[in-house]
Amino acid sequence: MAEADWDSVTYIRKKQPKSGALRTQQALNSAQRQGIPIETEKKYAGGQNKQHSTSKNTAKLDRETEELHHQTVGLEVSKLIQQARQAKGFTQKELATKINEKQQIINEYEAGKAIPNNQIMSKLERTLGVRLRGKDKGQPIGGPKK
Repeated sequence: MAEADWDSVTYIRKKQPKSGALRTQQALNSAQRQGIPIETEKKYAGGQNKQHSTSKNTAKLDRETEELHHQTVGLEVSKLIQQARQAKGFTQKELATKINEKQQIINEYEAGKAIPNNQIMSKLERTLGVRLRGKDKGQPIGGPKK
């Protein structure tokens, strides 16, 4: 056997401290003395409960505050929903159950307070068999397309 194998020495270096341990000034000074690389980074609003960017939707917010209200279902559409529901003999609760929504949503649509949602409008159109959007509002929906 060669003697070099027995004479070689392996030095095991001490593990670098975790990032949490490097937060104190004493730990930073110690790391600098040992020659451990230190990386510092200034974080925006660090330690505060703030979102990434507050200016994301400023244009949208400006438009909404100028208008001061959301567009709701028109009085014409709310009357159409109410008349079609009554013609079919449904209560608000029965209609809501048929389209898998809450009764409160049907109530808001009929009162003209709801913000229109295309999914809900299409469910109402199919269930009631009446068009609620477009040029031909109030017209019965034709049969299946050929």
